[in-house]
Amino acid sequence: MLQSGSKAPDFTLSDQNGNTVSLSDFRGKKVVLYFYSKDNTPGCTRQACAFAGAYEAFKNHNVVVVGVSKDSVASHRKFVEKHNLPFILLSDPELVVIQAYDVWQEKKLYGKVSMGVVRSTYIIDEDGVIEKAMPKVKPDTNAAEILAYLPAK
Repeated sequence: MLQSGSKAPDFTLSDQNGNTVSLSDFRGKKVVLYFYSKDNTPGCTRQACAFAGAYEAFKNHNVVVVGVSKDSVASHRKFVEKHNLPFILLSDPELVVIQAYDVWQEKKLYGKVSMGVVRSTYIIDEDGVIEKAMPKVKPDTNAAEILAYLPAK
């Protein structure tokens, strides 16, 4: 994982609508950048829905929520529509951003070793610096933990 205090790698990817989105577009706002493995899987769906449920609270903190996986733009669009997700999902099929943020790692499942996205979240400050790195987050509590971390409004 990248460390708190380091400059967040800038990037440009396509969102669920095919629009290009860069991290630098959000200067002046805090960004919650969360990485997940796959649209419409149980854990990733619970995590996305938890962020959706807390979306107004994030907006009240002037925080932008952005999810990233290697799924296609079309897959993201279906995921957003199915679960009424109010935030941006970015498509990284080439793993450029996933690798830049050091979340493409070896995983073990039932004794089988493979490479994949380790569910991780970064809080990036208004100047594009990593404020907090959260490795191996839990899908059900990730959004609440971030809200608890943010200063009271």
